Amino acid sequence: MKTKNNIASRNERGFSLVELTVVILISFILMAMAVLSIRGALPGMRADAAMNRVMGQLRTGRELSLAQRRFIRLQFIGNNQVRLQRIEVGGAIQAAPLDVVLENNVQFMQFPGLPDTPDAFGNNTAVDFGGTPTTLWNSDGTFVDTKGLPLNGTVFLAIPGQPSSARAVTILGSTGRVRAYRWNGRAWAD
Repeated sequence: MKTKNNIASRNERGFSLVELTVVILISFILMAMAVLSIRGALPGMRADAAMNRVMGQLRTGRELSLAQRRFIRLQFIGNNQVRLQRIEVGGAIQAAPLDVVLENNVQFMQFPGLPDTPDAFGNNTAVDFGGTPTTLWNSDGTFVDTKGLPLNGTVFLAIPGQPSSARAVTILGSTGRVRAYRWNGRAWAD
């Protein structure tokens, strides 16, 4: 036998159309907010990935120079390619270079008005090694010019038109130490 309480409790078990509509609307709002926040963070993530690739290439150059006891030449080609080449005994250059190409429109560039990094190795150009065109790692892991003098430098990276994507990688010549910086809108932070 059905009572009033059984009928009332059965009706209260489901959701009304209004409640379901409100839940769906809130879900769409949250998804839209997530898409917008990801879209805003995407340039920074792409710049970080490129910065990590440059750092990896610089560290690889130093490690190769130590492991193979050879000079390793570093070249920046165009606005988005880093090349390593081993220099053989007698000065011959290894035929097969190790290349890294920056993706997602990240380029060697710097925005006007941004200061130098805290290491203060220079910010005259996007790739600044004191104007020296040829740079290499010595067989002891130091980063030097063609005369064998330790060379400090900075590589600036960014996505054109996106100042928040500014990144910098520095290298200390006497030790080959590689360090990364991100522009936070006011200063370089590591």
